[in-house]
Amino acid sequence: MLRELLKAELAKAIERIVDQAYNFEVDIAPEGFGDFATNAALVGAKYAKKPPMQLAEQLREELKQSDLFESIDVAKPGFMNFVMKKSALLKVLSKIIELDEYPLNKIGSEKIQFEYGSANPTGPFTVGHGRQLVIGDVLSNVFRELGYQVTREMYINDAGRQIKLLGRSLWVRYNQILGVKDVDIPEDGYRGQYLIDIAKKLVEEQKDKYKEKWDDEISQFFENYAVENILQDMKHDLSELGCSFDVYFSEKSLVRDGTVNHILKILEEKGHSYWKDGALWFKVSDFVDEDDKVLIKKDGSLTYFLTDIAYHYNKYKRGFSKVYDIWGSDHHGHIPRMAAAMKALGVEDGFFNVILHQFVTLKRGEEIVRMSTRAGEFVTLQELREEVGVDATRYFFAMIDPNTHMIFDLNLAKERSSDNPVYYVQYAHARICSLFEQAKAKMVQFKKGEDVELLSDKSEFDLIKRIDAFEDALKDVVRTLSPSKLTQYLEQLAYDFHSFYTKCLIVDRDNPKLSNARLNLSYATMIVLKKGLTLLGVSAPEKM
Repeated sequence: MLRELLKAELAKAIERIVDQAYNFEVDIAPEGFGDFATNAALVGAKYAKKPPMQLAEQLREELKQSDLFESIDVAKPGFMNFVMKKSALLKVLSKIIELDEYPLNKIGSEKIQFEYGSANPTGPFTVGHGRQLVIGDVLSNVFRELGYQVTREMYINDAGRQIKLLGRSLWVRYNQILGVKDVDIPEDGYRGQYLIDIAKKLVEEQKDKYKEKWDDEISQFFENYAVENILQDMKHDLSELGCSFDVYFSEKSLVRDGTVNHILKILEEKGHSYWKDGALWFKVSDFVDEDDKVLIKKDGSLTYFLTDIAYHYNKYKRGFSKVYDIWGSDHHGHIPRMAAAMKALGVEDGFFNVILHQFVTLKRGEEIVRMSTRAGEFVTLQELREEVGVDATRYFFAMIDPNTHMIFDLNLAKERSSDNPVYYVQYAHARICSLFEQAKAKMVQFKKGEDVELLSDKSEFDLIKRIDAFEDALKDVVRTLSPSKLTQYLEQLAYDFHSFYTKCLIVDRDNPKLSNARLNLSYATMIVLKKGLTLLGVSAPEKM
């Protein structure tokens, strides 16, 4: 809030001195240089046709009358540093307490979509899926909190070769349970325990109806049965993790509703596709420096690339201004050809966006936990969640920037100490709740919004400034597309609160008014901590 007020005051001052408005930055100042710093004079020098130091001095004179600033310093080569008045800080604090929430400005209203967690439904969610799910869920929460119309969507890859392999693998397991010896899982098939469990259920339901029988109709039955059961388990996993989707979109539907044929027609009419060696190709090379890619194979089957083009065209037709796909980093090669397809279809630049995340390594002590999807020797998201809990699972996945390879320390995630970041942040919230219990026990009355003018310690004002920076942290999440900006902020907020708690006696029966002032500061901190944890999908416990 303070940063926005400062920017508004600066913009008015610039308007009085410079003929032209321009963009400038206001940032938290480095330690020892006040509360905020701006490059407004450096950027504006060319518009004002003055040296930056001269413009900075003029801006300082214009701002002297404002009731926001205790002091304004100018430093070479033209930076301006601001110390805010106590009254301005207290105004922020009082507003939060009065509203029982942090009054966020809505910075967007566009209709956008986050697509994440999308995969072949050929097995349970793995740890890697878990990271993607949490990144998508937290980004969706933050964007929605800041005013965007957000749709969360999962794309179900329920067509293609992998699903056929899944159906055949289930049929083999089914027959093996019925005592058939001479059937084997296909070389690229699926071998996990989860398929044996589904096969046992199928035997109970169908007995030996499909024993040693196989044709196209039976193949379709086993494919559908496997997908339905795995999807049911996936949705249970999502619910347990605190995730939900607005839309589950079937790949098969794109063929059924004619979207795929429509895409093929557009590409043909625009001259962006051609037949070669019995296959249909898309002219990727017309748009980017990449090889052309197959849309329809020699055997007549559709490539995943074709259905994915159709899917994104469907998104565009649904009226989203931007879509954000969250993919594992191994899919980076898919980005330029999808961008080329969007250009070929006449979709505006900026519509198609991809957030790549690096892989996850699980670590238990000094041991690295090995994972392999096909062989069925992977750690499932459910197993991770059951070992470390939902809160640690979500927080740990959110706290590492998507661009960074993640080592998930299982022992640290279970530790009940300040070394565990989620425990550290949650403990700050629980500690505040305990303060109000202490106040009741000591007969210190909490009067909401009163006595805050008695706050005077540096640790108190450091905490107010950190509380004020909550909106900036959420904007950083939007700007960087990284939930880690929120966890970093919450850890800094928790640190500032713990420092305040250690330095200041908060509940003092002999000083009820100062106690009330500090309880109000604690109350505002609790509001922001709880909101931040809620956006992460993490609980805010009252006792720990």
